[in-house]
Amino acid sequence: MMKAVIQRVDYATVIVDGETVGAVGKGFLVLLGVEKGDEQADADHLVDKIINLRIFEDDAGKMNLSLIDIAGELLVVSQFTLLADCRKGRRPSFVDAGEPELAERLYEHFVANARTKIGKVETGIFQALMKIELLNNGPVTILLDSRR
Repeated sequence: MMKAVIQRVDYATVIVDGETVGAVGKGFLVLLGVEKGDEQADADHLVDKIINLRIFEDDAGKMNLSLIDIAGELLVVSQFTLLADCRKGRRPSFVDAGEPELAERLYEHFVANARTKIGKVETGIFQALMKIELLNNGPVTILLDSRR
């Protein structure tokens, strides 16, 4: 199952080799992991779920607004470590992570789909060593997977 960590942010940036490659203001930072067997339908499901999550505050201070409602921005970063299996020993196993070709294809599909629905979608660089700077608002952090 495709996994995502969604963080509600005031801003987020991703840096590769000392250079900012993606940056957003108010919205979400999404860390996205692809598992063996995932398909485009998993990515499509997560995009729709994420952009419609009502976790931004309305005028009454209630979590009642979605990313679409606030015209928020989206930073998507591929993260295979979300598929870590730590049940045995002390070294994580990544045997369930999707092969790089599958993961990149579904990551790019996720981003392309999101760009049809959200005004600003930024990304990291697939398989690059990245540094992420963010200001988590709340903090609000939600874990999602494509099959729950």
